[in-house]
Amino acid sequence: MKSFSTILKLALAVTVPAGALAASGPARTPAPAPVSRTIPAPPLQVAPIPVSLLVDLGSGQVLEQRHPDTPFLPASVTKVMTAYVAFEEIGAGRLDMDRRFQERPETEKEWFAKGTNMYITTKDRPTTRDLLHGIMTASANDAAVVLGEGYAGSVPAWAAKMNDAARRLGMTRSHYNTPNGWMDGGNTYVTASDLVRLADAMITRYPDLYREFSGHKRWVWRDVHMRSHDPTVGVVPGADGIKTGYTREAGYNFLGTAERGGRRLVMVLAGSPLPKVRDDAAKALLEWGFSAWDTRPLFDKGRAVAQAKVQGGDARSLPLVANRDIHATIPRGTSPAINLAVHYKGPLVAPIRKGEQVGELEIRVAGLAPGRVPLYAGRDVGKAGWLDRLINGFINLFS
Repeated sequence: MKSFSTILKLALAVTVPAGALAASGPARTPAPAPVSRTIPAPPLQVAPIPVSLLVDLGSGQVLEQRHPDTPFLPASVTKVMTAYVAFEEIGAGRLDMDRRFQERPETEKEWFAKGTNMYITTKDRPTTRDLLHGIMTASANDAAVVLGEGYAGSVPAWAAKMNDAARRLGMTRSHYNTPNGWMDGGNTYVTASDLVRLADAMITRYPDLYREFSGHKRWVWRDVHMRSHDPTVGVVPGADGIKTGYTREAGYNFLGTAERGGRRLVMVLAGSPLPKVRDDAAKALLEWGFSAWDTRPLFDKGRAVAQAKVQGGDARSLPLVANRDIHATIPRGTSPAINLAVHYKGPLVAPIRKGEQVGELEIRVAGLAPGRVPLYAGRDVGKAGWLDRLINGFINLFS
């Protein structure tokens, strides 16, 4: 199967197809252009933190990074994957929000008052909704275990679902062994790049669930008053999550995001020596991401970015669309050259379902590393019937 790349050129924010290229193997990415002196320097507050990453989801472009692919211990940031797996199960209709869970006596003995907690007992019957609030707002260790054990039957079975989700999201350098990130000898680890993939999927695929459970400063269950340690919600305009984490081995971590003026930034900080260092860096990095950078609009959400060739289908081509507004991210006050390329392994083979990810849009801004935004099938394409095959044969014969 060949790999196709459709090259598009940008002029005054209008994209014009300029042709199509075919290669015998995977699409090759040209070497990044040298960094321009006009690229804004990240805030000094980030310097003491060993792992950092800031990505604009509307362009896929990395605005700041330090060791983005180096594995680290996530601590309670692990719970973001537990919440995401629950979102998948809810979205598929397999997990009801009002389902009630009963804690096992062994779980109560091990996890009651252990770290941040909902203080669940075997007498309680928390719902899925209760547990997700406890996990996302309060970072409750017991809530994550009760949810995982209650739904999957055991912690290893739930961890298997976490790793399956990570595999499907392309989180190639991450592994999960616990639902809550409690110290496990290093068997649970992630990278900053992988966490951005996870955050992107949570926000774009399950926006209603994300809004319900992320970005709350306080939450009350029964007589337990809990609060979030998120350093940006209520402080940085547009900030709405996602999760902090801390253990002695991991240091102070944060997976954060904010949306402002149609732009969504996702940030990872890991290994901070002190909570104040992490918190100051988080606020400064998000503000810098909005103030030092501007955007050039490219495509509206749902608009066809390109047409992909289809083999063996009742249609010979398929519109590729984005699940978000797409823009190029540029240093504020500059007008750099912007080049676009659509990548997909093709021709795509029918059947294809609407909403299935089938390609990527690559955005190249002069002086910056390229960004990539996922593209999805804009409609269903069924398998070709005998009449479709006959018509396609005639078209191919004379084209």
